[in-house]
Amino acid sequence: MLYVEDDERLAKLTTEYLQSHGLEVHWISRGDRALAEVQHFHPDLVLLDLMLPGVHGLEVCRQIRARHDVPIIMVTARTESEDHVRGLDGGADDYVPKPFQSRELLARIHAQVRRARGDVGPKPERFVIGELVVDLSARVVTMRGAPVALTTNELAVLAALAQRPGRVLSRDELLQVVHGALDEAFDRSIDVLISRIRGKLEEDPKNPRLVKTVRGAGYVLTSGES
Repeated sequence: MLYVEDDERLAKLTTEYLQSHGLEVHWISRGDRALAEVQHFHPDLVLLDLMLPGVHGLEVCRQIRARHDVPIIMVTARTESEDHVRGLDGGADDYVPKPFQSRELLARIHAQVRRARGDVGPKPERFVIGELVVDLSARVVTMRGAPVALTTNELAVLAALAQRPGRVLSRDELLQVVHGALDEAFDRSIDVLISRIRGKLEEDPKNPRLVKTVRGAGYVLTSGES
């Protein structure tokens, strides 16, 4: 994994702990080096601080996500809800505020890597809903035959909806799909993921025909037909 953190003492302690549990950790201290390191090392996961020299962590996240689907966990001392939203909007898969428990961080890293490898969830299947195809065995999503690039959490949420087309799933039910990856107390996390999914699937994300909101209940996936 790639660890981007400018606090040398914290980085050293965290790296030693993760390495003691069998993880291979490559640490760098500057945001402007992160994208090149991802392209060079192809890590299984990026652990990314928010406040970084060179390039801000949010911009680093956007740069990585524009080119790679590697899981990204943001680590920061800032805990405001809007920072959470910006991190998820930028493509982060998880968000861990400082100070964090090393065991919790390790568990979240393992959870993200398992999801990225397809080692969790239901038996892989293929779902066709209108012009949308969700192939979990191949971890491929297509819309009108064109591939759609999704992050691990976006795919998990879409797969949950695709397995139950026409059925409304509440935010709590969708939070269970990404349990261990997103803070359940952060109510808007699912809304952000849904918004990102719509942006990739819908012709008009502001007037969705596929992933619809059922006010006061949750979200439902339809075929998009009128």
